[in-house]
Amino acid sequence: MAATQVASLSGSVKLETEGNRKNTTLICAPLMAESIDQLLIEMRKAKSSGADLVEIRLDYLKSFSPDHDLQVLIKDCHLPTLFTYRFIEPQWEGGRYDGDENKRLDTLRLAMELGADYVDVELQVAEEFNKSIHGKKPEKFKLVVSSHNYNNTPSVEDLGNLVAKIQATGADIVKIATTASDITDVARIFQTIVHSQVPIIGLVMGERGLISRVLSAKFGGYLTFGTHETVAPPGEPTIKDLLNLYNFRSIGTETKVYGVISNPVSHSKSPFLYNEAFKSVGFNGVYLHLLVDNIAKFLQVYSSSDFAGFSCGIPHKEAAVKCCDEVDPVAGSIEAVNCIIRRQGDGKLFGYNTDYVGAITAIEDGLRGLHNVGTTTISPLASKLFVVIGAGGAGKALAYGAKEKGARVVIANRTHGRAKALADRVGGHAVSLAELDSFHPEDGMILANTTSVGMQPNFEETPVSKEALRYYSLVFDAVYTPKITRLLREAEECGVATVSGLEMFIGQAYGHFERFTGLPAPKKLFRQIMGQ
Repeated sequence: MAATQVASLSGSVKLETEGNRKNTTLICAPLMAESIDQLLIEMRKAKSSGADLVEIRLDYLKSFSPDHDLQVLIKDCHLPTLFTYRFIEPQWEGGRYDGDENKRLDTLRLAMELGADYVDVELQVAEEFNKSIHGKKPEKFKLVVSSHNYNNTPSVEDLGNLVAKIQATGADIVKIATTASDITDVARIFQTIVHSQVPIIGLVMGERGLISRVLSAKFGGYLTFGTHETVAPPGEPTIKDLLNLYNFRSIGTETKVYGVISNPVSHSKSPFLYNEAFKSVGFNGVYLHLLVDNIAKFLQVYSSSDFAGFSCGIPHKEAAVKCCDEVDPVAGSIEAVNCIIRRQGDGKLFGYNTDYVGAITAIEDGLRGLHNVGTTTISPLASKLFVVIGAGGAGKALAYGAKEKGARVVIANRTHGRAKALADRVGGHAVSLAELDSFHPEDGMILANTTSVGMQPNFEETPVSKEALRYYSLVFDAVYTPKITRLLREAEECGVATVSGLEMFIGQAYGHFERFTGLPAPKKLFRQIMGQ
């Protein structure tokens, strides 16, 4: 297997089946509290949230009496326990303990003797610790030996050597945590997990490493971490999301991986929509947020049939065209792709564009509602002046769609050159974004924002002044987080009809789902999910 590719990972891992559960990967809730009483409360929360075990971070305790407190924690915890006790120094991997090293190791040995299920020690002291417990190790006890890299993710060769080094200390379970500077770094951890001959925990820190937490179930990781709190830091899922959003227990070696390729990406509601829809029809797939910096590199590295399809968001829709082996004629005309399918037989990538259908249909429906006109063969966009803000992938899709419906198209963009290039392609007119506030050749125009201006967290931004909106009969915003952007709110205040980007999102998602699954899109379910 090439060091830069994840190829044919499915089938390398044999997992047991327990009821409807398709993997044996455990969900561990890390508990970091300052008192024993608070830890006991957190243990109960972790159990009710669905965790399989808890990691107890002893170094976070402000007051700690090992002989007494360890007995209490082990006795009163109704889940298996993993004890960790990290030093405060950086070389000791990010802990808070600043006391005597011998006392620290004595505490971990005591936890083992009192019935802890797991103890985690750092690679630096693992061999010494393992020798000290020789002959005293309870039958059910497992020693986790860990290595954390807060700078990068090493090569596959270096990771393999690290696994061997950890295994040589006598570890029962190997734990490696690295840091992602690019989402493709995670592929090396997946390869390491699949080829490991010992139980292994392999995780990648940071938002670009989120997929390592979810797909550990597919590739055979011993456990993953999820917080029992309602909100998790970037790159770390909640247990609720693992179980309910990603359907973690149903992920197996044959599960196909899908996702939204975007940057930023955390705002996207696509995983909520597709994972629930997959579950409703019994489709064996999982859909993820994919924070991608370079789409060509991403598609090259994740080249196996395991990674079966993608939605493309900002700013990758135009670059995606060149990444595909074949492009649908409509997507080729638009020069933007928002859906990529990997053909299972030969791995070729096929690109499509469903943006223009989703958006134009939503805008047409809005105009028909405004004028109380039923469906006719003539589009309500015919002869309308249609102003598109943005000349990127979504802008191209709407400009193309509006032209096809007979509208007169105007492109407004920050850089006039890009606006003019797109306008020339659709036989339209170009203006700079600065000109838009004073642009009103006629009343009753249509305005469509296709940029990310106004998207969370920048709720108060808008691409055009409120005063300029009175010249439009309808305003559409492709941004759907929040559902009502400042642009839409101010348009409503001016008495102008509005169409939310949520309508475009749902409309374009029908085509994605059908291409992902080969099944008809459950349109009613889509609206129910997004209505929540």
